[in-house]
Amino acid sequence: VFTFLGKACDVIILSLVWIVLCIPIVTIGPSNTALYYATVKVIRRERGYLLREFFKSFRLNFKKGLIVGVFLTLCYIVLGFDLMWAWNYLKNGGAMGSILLGAFAAISILVACFSIYIYPILSRFEMSIKQLVKASIFMSLRHLPSTIAMLIITAAGFVLVYMIPILFFVIPGSVVILNSFLMEKIFKKYMPKAETEEENTKKDEWYLE
Repeated sequence: VFTFLGKACDVIILSLVWIVLCIPIVTIGPSNTALYYATVKVIRRERGYLLREFFKSFRLNFKKGLIVGVFLTLCYIVLGFDLMWAWNYLKNGGAMGSILLGAFAAISILVACFSIYIYPILSRFEMSIKQLVKASIFMSLRHLPSTIAMLIITAAGFVLVYMIPILFFVIPGSVVILNSFLMEKIFKKYMPKAETEEENTKKDEWYLE
């Protein structure tokens, strides 16, 4: 019981820190990356200290996370306007309204699937932004059933926050934990084999466990 309560408090703390750091908007990328890293390493694997690991990831992945976060934020803003325009066009009797609405909705789902992977990958692997984008697209399509499941979990989180706003202080970390059970299984397929015992003493390969 105490272990569960401790982890629940950690989830709330991480969610609160994530919310504060997302307020400037441009820092959404580094914040998402750090949220996944700290959640998996500290809460699930019980390694390190919560806030220290969070800010470590935030600092190390700040530049790439910033670029990715701004790009995806702009994508969502543009797609949001496109969906509203297509919906209004459909309501006003536009013949192409349903086709446009379907097309924009499909593109939005694809971007959402891509977004689910890009921050966890950034938190775990060292690669260029171009490689990061390719890896996110590849994994989201290669592991489609898991992608759909994580998309449903994330969407459910948004719905719960919409229905019960106070859950906003719990849902971010909770969604990441649930998604991580699927994400970590996928990541293990792309991880290098563990180092020999002598080499392993020099670094903590917690992610291989």
